[in-house]
Amino acid sequence: MPILSRAIKSYFNEYLQPNKVVLLLGPRRVGKTVFLNEFCRNTDEPFIKLLGEDFAVLELFKTRTEEHFKRLMGSNTLLVIDEAQNIPDIGMCLKMIVDTIPGIKVIITGSSAFDLMNNPGEPLTGRMNVINLYPFSQSEYNEDFVQARKNLETRLIYGAYPELVEYDSFTQKQEYLKALVSSYLFRDILKFENIKHSDKLIALLRLIAFQIGKEVSVNELATNLGINKQTVDRYLDLLSKAYVIYKLSGFSRNLRKEVVKSNRWYFFDNGIRNTIIANLQPIPNRNDVGELWENYLMSERLKTQSYRRMLVNNYFWRTYDQQELDLIEERDGKLFAYEFKWKEKKVKPPQTWATSYPDSEFQVISPQNYLDWIGG
Repeated sequence: MPILSRAIKSYFNEYLQPNKVVLLLGPRRVGKTVFLNEFCRNTDEPFIKLLGEDFAVLELFKTRTEEHFKRLMGSNTLLVIDEAQNIPDIGMCLKMIVDTIPGIKVIITGSSAFDLMNNPGEPLTGRMNVINLYPFSQSEYNEDFVQARKNLETRLIYGAYPELVEYDSFTQKQEYLKALVSSYLFRDILKFENIKHSDKLIALLRLIAFQIGKEVSVNELATNLGINKQTVDRYLDLLSKAYVIYKLSGFSRNLRKEVVKSNRWYFFDNGIRNTIIANLQPIPNRNDVGELWENYLMSERLKTQSYRRMLVNNYFWRTYDQQELDLIEERDGKLFAYEFKWKEKKVKPPQTWATSYPDSEFQVISPQNYLDWIGG
């Protein structure tokens, strides 16, 4: 796979501190191991690198004493564990390591937030820095405007998983995405959450895929799937923690007309969304270009916010009389409202929004100006 420079490289070392754990977190197949291997090749720190899926490594961590971990590290000052979520009680182990070995630095990777953010969350409070890694962002391709626009429609369809750059033909890209969905997408959910079959997860994602940009009713999902609301809520939570989908809540400052009880859901990657609904047809053959554009912009903006380390709250906005905005960012004490349009139009903010939030900023994001907005 061609190694493009990842955005996190510019600040990764800032998070690598003595007696702290750096957690590199993100979906499977987005390049965490590639990034980690490159880091290890270039670091001056003496290190030990372990693979959490290795049975010998699992045995190593069954002995949990200060003496054992000091003996394991020897004179090395950096511990690196890839796929750390596979090690039982990894949080307690890491707490002991960073609390008892002076100056030790730890890097771990994980492809889900299950065991790495929940179980160790309490023991590693104040001891862990989290860095998210996603499929390639537009800025990481290092393209000029002409190249980016040339590749835009392909990315709306196939997404931005790193290995896709290896494949020249659309057939190869389709086969890769099919394998990704069938072999990797639900691995952590099925493994750690004791869900025996993924058919309900796929069915749930299909329903969400056809509701991009719309409020999703959990009760309606439950009825369509033939399962209870609590199970749907659990599945949505698991799919979020596995970096498949993410939630956008409604914005309100307690105006009666504003919708706040429903959520919208987006996919982290367009290619996964399109593979789930078995539609990888090109743009001219589709009737969902608006949804593709909205999901793409949302996921790219999420990457931009993360890699620029922006402190921001994200919402959608809609009133009961159908006035709406695709994205509201709350940051730096201000509100920034955005409307996404595939075909450039002159659009004004909804009257209720303009009247209620006169100090907010408003912008339409179209193919003509999107690169500046997503950090391209």
